[in-house]
Amino acid sequence: MFRAPFWRAVAACVVVVTALLLTLTLSPRLGLDLRGGTQLVFETRDGPAATADAEAADRALDVLRRRADALGVVDPTLLRSGERRIIVELPGVLDPRQAAEVIGRTAQLTFHPVLGPAGGAGDPGRVLADESGQPLRVGPAAITGGDVRDAAARTDPAQGPGWFVSLDFHDADAWRRLTAEAACHDAGDPRRRVAIVLDEEVISSPQVDPGVGCRAGIPGGSTQITGSFAHEEARDLAMLIKGGALPVPLTLVEQRTVGPTLGAEAIEASAKAGVAGVLLTAVFIVVVYRLSGLMAAVALATYGLISYAALLALGATLTLPGLAGFVLAVGMAVDANVLVFERAREEYGRAPGRGLRAALDRGFARAWSAIADSNVTTLLAAGLLFWLASGPVRGFGVTLAIGVFAALVSAMLVTRVLTHSLAGVIGGRWSGLASPGRVRTWIVRRDPRLMAAGRRWLTGAALLAGVAVAGLVVNGLNVGVEFTGGRMVEFTAARPVSGEVARQAVAEAGHASATVHTSVQTSVQGSGAEVSVRAGQIGADDVAAIERALEARVGEVTKQRDEMVGPSLGEELRRNALIALGVALAAQLAYLAVRFRWTFAAASVLALVVDALAVVGLFAWLGRPVDGVFLAAMLTVIGYSINDKVVVFDRVRELWQASPAARLPDVVNAAILQTVPRTVNTGLGALFILVALMVFGGDSLRDFAVALVTGIVVGTASSSLVAGPLAVEFERLSGQPPPEPPAPRRRRTGTGAVV
Repeated sequence: MFRAPFWRAVAACVVVVTALLLTLTLSPRLGLDLRGGTQLVFETRDGPAATADAEAADRALDVLRRRADALGVVDPTLLRSGERRIIVELPGVLDPRQAAEVIGRTAQLTFHPVLGPAGGAGDPGRVLADESGQPLRVGPAAITGGDVRDAAARTDPAQGPGWFVSLDFHDADAWRRLTAEAACHDAGDPRRRVAIVLDEEVISSPQVDPGVGCRAGIPGGSTQITGSFAHEEARDLAMLIKGGALPVPLTLVEQRTVGPTLGAEAIEASAKAGVAGVLLTAVFIVVVYRLSGLMAAVALATYGLISYAALLALGATLTLPGLAGFVLAVGMAVDANVLVFERAREEYGRAPGRGLRAALDRGFARAWSAIADSNVTTLLAAGLLFWLASGPVRGFGVTLAIGVFAALVSAMLVTRVLTHSLAGVIGGRWSGLASPGRVRTWIVRRDPRLMAAGRRWLTGAALLAGVAVAGLVVNGLNVGVEFTGGRMVEFTAARPVSGEVARQAVAEAGHASATVHTSVQTSVQGSGAEVSVRAGQIGADDVAAIERALEARVGEVTKQRDEMVGPSLGEELRRNALIALGVALAAQLAYLAVRFRWTFAAASVLALVVDALAVVGLFAWLGRPVDGVFLAAMLTVIGYSINDKVVVFDRVRELWQASPAARLPDVVNAAILQTVPRTVNTGLGALFILVALMVFGGDSLRDFAVALVTGIVVGTASSSLVAGPLAVEFERLSGQPPPEPPAPRRRRTGTGAVV
C-alpha cells in the first residue's frame, strides 16, 4: 500500500536535487536581445562558378568565423541555418556597419610574390607576418581567389608519410609566371616563397621546389603545398583556400542590433513580472485551496527550478519572448493543479467517508485525461513555433515546450507527493478540499440553463467576428518589418520630442517617406522620448544619417534597437506565419477528432477561429504591430484556448458515457457548470501573470500580454458559449450514436497480502 507513494517521493527528490545541481553548476546562455549585440543573417547566392549549397555555406562559415575572431568579439556564435543561410551573433558589437563590412564582404584570397624579409621603412611592398610570425615583404597580388578551381587535402604513400594540399588553377599561365620568378632565387631565400594571403593574413607561404628551374615555373595549372602537415592541418588549409576562393556571394537578409541597456531593462522587467506574477498566483491558490494550495505553491517553485534547469541542460538560448514563455507557463502549471483539486473536491463530496487521500488519488486519476489532452495541444503550438518561426520567437516555442513538461512534473509528481503526505495529518477543513468552494456553491444554487439560449450565444459570436473583420477591412493590419521587409530603428532621447520635429529630422536625412512615431518615457532621471523610425530597404549609412539629423534637432540620442529584414526573408516569414496558424488549427482539429468526436473537434476549431479573430481584430482597431511576438501570442492563444475546450468536452464525454439516454444540451450544460470553477481559477491564475507582464514589460511584452489577455477572456467564454452550442447543433446533423460507457476494469486476483 505504501510502495507507490514512497517511490513517487523518491522520484520527486531526485528530480528536484538534479535540477538544483544543474542550476548551481551551469550558466544561462542569453540571447542578444538580453545582453546586447548584433545578429546578422546571410544568404548565399549562386555564383558564376559555384552553386550555393550546404557545402559552400560550410566553407563560407569558416571564413566568417575567422573574421569574427578578427573583430575581437567575445564568444561569437556562428551556425548554418538550412542549406543557404548563415547566422552570425556578435555580442557587444553595436555598430552594424562595422559588423557587416568586416563579416559580410566577399572573401579576399590572393597569391603574392615574396620580395624578401621585412627591412627598412623605404622598402617596397607590404609587410605581413607569415604563418610562423616572421615578417615578410610581399608584392602586389599576382593571382586572386577566383582563379583557384579546387583545393583538397591529400596523401600519397609513394611520396612518403604525411599530408599535402593540392591546388588547381583556372589560369595555368599566371601560376607558372609567379613560380618562374620565385624559382630564380636560391633555396632557403625568402624570395623563393609564394605568400597565400586570406583577408590580409598569410595562411601559408610555401617555397618553390628546388627542382623547378629559373624562368621555367610550374606548368599545368596544378601544384602541391607540402610540409609537415597532419591530416587536420592539411584539411583546414585546403578549406581556407577553397573557402577564400568561393565565388558565391553573401547577401545580408536580416540584421538585429540591441543595445545593452535595453537588454538589461528587459531582464529586469521580465524578472519583476515573473516575481510579481508568481507571488500573486501563489497567494491566490493558497486563499482558494488553503493548505493544499500552499503545497501547490511550493510545487510551483519547483516548476520554476525544473524548467530553468532544463533550459540550462539543453543549452537553449534564453530570449525575451523566451522569458515571457517561461513566465506564462506558470499559468499552465497552475491549471493542472486546479484541475486536480477541483476533481478531488468533487470526489470528497461524493464519498467523504473515504478520506482526503482517497479523494486526492481519484482526483489525480480522473484529471489526468484532461491534463494530458490540454498539454498535447499546447505542445503542438510550441512545435509549430520551433519549426516555422525564426529568431527569438523560436526560443519562445522551446521555452513553452519545456514549461509544459516541467508543469506536468510539478503538478502530477511534486504536488501529489506533498498533498498526499499532508492529507494524513490535517483535517478536511484546513485541506481546502472538503468544501465545494464558493464558485461551485453559487453555480449549484443558481443552476443557469446556458444551452437554452445557445443560438443567441452563437449570434453574439458572429457579431464579434464581424466587428473584428470590419477592423481588418477599415484599418488593415500594421504588419511589422519582420513580415514585410524593411528597417525599424528605435532611438531614445534625453528630452521629450514631438512627432513633427522627429519627422522633419528624418526627412532632412533623405527619408521623407519613412514612418516616424514618438512616445514619452519617464524615469528616475527625468522625462525623455523614444523615437521609432520605420522605412524600406535602407542601409546602415542611412541609419547613421538619421541619427545625426535627430541629434542636430533634439540633442544626444542613443540607438537602442536596429532591425533589418530583406524582402525575400520577409515574404518567407509571412508565408510561414500563415502556414503556422493554418497548420495549428488543422492539427488541433485532427487531434480532437481522434480523441473525441468530429462534432466536438469542429465546434472547438470554429470557436478557436472566433478567438483568433477577436485578437487580430483588436490589434487592427488599435493599430498595434503584428510581428513575430504577435505570432507567438496567437499560437499561445490557440493552445491555451483549446486547453479550456478540451476540459469541457472531456467532461461532456464522461457525463454522456454515464447517461447515454440523456439529452445532449443537458449534458453539455452540466459539463460547463461543473468545469466553471476550474475555468475561473485557472483563468485568474494566468491573468495575474499577464497583468504583471503588462505593467512591468516593455512595448513588445505589453502587446504580447494584451493579445493573451484578450485571447484568454474570449477563449474562456467561447468554450462555454460558442463551442458548447456548436457541438449541440453539429450533433443534430450527425448520425453517430452516443458514446458507449467505458468497459469496466477487470480486477486482478492475488494473494490479498498488503505490504
